[in-house]
Amino acid sequence: MYQYKLSNYSGISITPSARRPLRMITPSSADHPPPLDATPARALGDFIRAHRERLSPQAVGLPPGPRRRTPGLRREEVAQLCGVSPTWYTWIEQGRPVSASADALARIAVALQLSRAERAYLFELAAQRDPAEPDPAAADAPATLLETVQLVNAPAYVLDRQWNALAWNERAADLFVGWLDGAHDRNLLRYTFTEPAACALIVDWETRARRLAAEFRADSIRHLNDAPTRALIDSLSAASDAFARFWASQDVGGREGGRREFNHPRDGRVVYDQITFKPAHREDLKLVVLVRE
Repeated sequence: MYQYKLSNYSGISITPSARRPLRMITPSSADHPPPLDATPARALGDFIRAHRERLSPQAVGLPPGPRRRTPGLRREEVAQLCGVSPTWYTWIEQGRPVSASADALARIAVALQLSRAERAYLFELAAQRDPAEPDPAAADAPATLLETVQLVNAPAYVLDRQWNALAWNERAADLFVGWLDGAHDRNLLRYTFTEPAACALIVDWETRARRLAAEFRADSIRHLNDAPTRALIDSLSAASDAFARFWASQDVGGREGGRREFNHPRDGRVVYDQITFKPAHREDLKLVVLVRE
């Protein structure tokens, strides 16, 4: 874990002039206006406007027309390309709290010729799910990712969006008794909450299980109502009183690495440092590696 320390700098003094008395100035909201991206709506509008101004008429197949007072496309031109009202588009750029559907945002992204990263950022700003995002449940995981776990000289496995193990290496199978060894259900949550072997293996099971439920709530927010995710949550709530209790608490936590302790049936107490990686373009997948301390 890296720690950063902020230092306070001092030693700067200001001596007032004897000729001019000091005046006390009380700051006002006018003196310190809120930042331009003080609200999500304003941040979204600023982002869209900046990319509109970078796009030339020729880039979208429009004639240059008369001399333009501002760079890039006009708002009316983008609205026409998107098939939306110029007034509505103007309000979006102005940061007004108007509703922007995923479909309308997708048309804006196409009209502004946003890159993949820019489009993803647009939808994150708008707190919307991109309709063009492929359904990971129906898409195959990259073969190179699945093959990578076999190259890691430590317990490693790949999880999908419901936290089913898609691939794992021999070291992971050796560590996770009752999950990745033999013929078992490969879902990490089902293993943790319904398999007695997990309670025996995981040190301080209660704390880790509670944290796991909070991490899954945060990780699954974008697809919480998808049928596979909903079915998993419902089945776990019915099968495990602990999961039902932890899930009902509404705790949310980011997936964190760090120290993981296990009581292995053969090796006794073992300690690892867990690291989680998210592949580019497939952030619904996770490569988890445990490094022996």
